[in-house]
Amino acid sequence: MNDTIALLKRRRSAPPAVMTGPGPTAEELETILAVASRVPDHGKLAPWRFVVFEGAARERAGRIALMIRLEDKPDLDDKAKAEEFGRFVRAPLVVAVVSRAAPHAKIPEWEQVLSAGAACMNLIVAARALGFTATWLTEWLAYDARFRAAIGLAEHERVAGFIHIGRAAPIEDRPRPPLAEIVTTFPV
Repeated sequence: MNDTIALLKRRRSAPPAVMTGPGPTAEELETILAVASRVPDHGKLAPWRFVVFEGAARERAGRIALMIRLEDKPDLDDKAKAEEFGRFVRAPLVVAVVSRAAPHAKIPEWEQVLSAGAACMNLIVAARALGFTATWLTEWLAYDARFRAAIGLAEHERVAGFIHIGRAAPIEDRPRPPLAEIVTTFPV
């Protein structure tokens, strides 16, 4: 089995809460993002971009999340407040993959959204290839217009995923669906 297939067969998400550092170096992050950007992109639109949360910026994003959550639920208990504040510090690095899908004369928006999803997956595979673990989450933040605006997204932009990157001990795999249950062959 070649190395790429072996890597893909071992891919497994780890909860960000079990991730530790160090996270990727600047050079490793550049490699991860370069690989993430090499996805199918009909029309060469680059219908995605990346927002990197590292260092103290992770705490700032957590404070924003907490402030927004308190607007909606001012009676949050201390545990819930800590959870909101800690959303971006659970892993050493978080990358938001932002979908910039928009109407286009030739390229359907759906294909643009799929390209952003492919960027998420390439990002995860590249991080894994460099020895990290990576987890793709959205959570309520991805769907909250106030949070998206606070992190610099335009009104039409959406979060395809927050990719948490760090190091973790091997995680036990979950059952995967048997191929016989998910594959059909179109008849002749």
